[in-house]
Amino acid sequence: MSDKTLLIIAGPTAIGKTALAVQLAQYFNTAVLSADARQCYKEMQIGTAKPSIEEQQGIPHYFIDSHPLSEALSVADYEQYAISVLEHLFLEKDIVVVCGGTGLYINALCDGLDTMPPVDSEIEEAVNQLYASGGMAALQFALQEEDSLFAQNGAMQNPHRMLRALAFKRSVGESILLYQTHTQKERPFKCVKIALEMPRAILYDRINHRVDNMVAEGLLDEVKSLLSYREHKNFQTVGYQEWLPFFDHTASIEACIDKIKQHTRNYAKRQMTWFKNKGNFIHLSPLDNDLLQQVLLEIKKANA
Repeated sequence: MSDKTLLIIAGPTAIGKTALAVQLAQYFNTAVLSADARQCYKEMQIGTAKPSIEEQQGIPHYFIDSHPLSEALSVADYEQYAISVLEHLFLEKDIVVVCGGTGLYINALCDGLDTMPPVDSEIEEAVNQLYASGGMAALQFALQEEDSLFAQNGAMQNPHRMLRALAFKRSVGESILLYQTHTQKERPFKCVKIALEMPRAILYDRINHRVDNMVAEGLLDEVKSLLSYREHKNFQTVGYQEWLPFFDHTASIEACIDKIKQHTRNYAKRQMTWFKNKGNFIHLSPLDNDLLQQVLLEIKKANA
């Protein structure tokens, strides 16, 4: 068994992953690799709740501010990036901390992805345009017409999964589900997977306060500076897309803020369900005073 360990700190947004990850990285004198699908984009600072330079406390962070917003990254792109970073870090470190709430990224990192045929970039762009103009309903209708297998068995409430499935079907001619064998890859490290959880009412209160703080920090101005990306897939992000009605003069600032809070709570609920049902995570509470000791105990168990 490998003597290298990947320590995963996962969980829903606003639960305190960053603080714990930094604390663990300081303890082990190591680095933090993000597993967040939006914090990698340089232009998205406030709305992605990206850890500040002060919050990073001098700990090297990877996949933070690493890519331009114009670059549409896939799960496969993340897997390739992360494995390359880890090959470098594990030359000197025995433990690396991974921090993030994008479950698909974490699964790809620990278990690997199925090998997929390439998707035509022009078809992918056309599908993105379909989503931009028609929303989820347009994607759902297209998949029901063109990929009945995915429509019956796929994630028909997840726009990013639907975008991928429709572009794949139009490019390859077969359903993406036929290529998803979920065969686990060999990794030269072991994964210790911690998912943070707390009572929903407390988490939702944290989310509401965080959104208020983002607005106070200038979220509206940040979104305004990115309006040229409004049709881009990466802009279809909670905290950003909700402002479009304000700029289109169809909603007030207050209504947009309420939508951000609602959609963030909905997203957190989906994250909690995902980490509860998938991936064999160890569930711990950030409200416990001995949280660090509990994590260290789990690492000791894994290495026993």
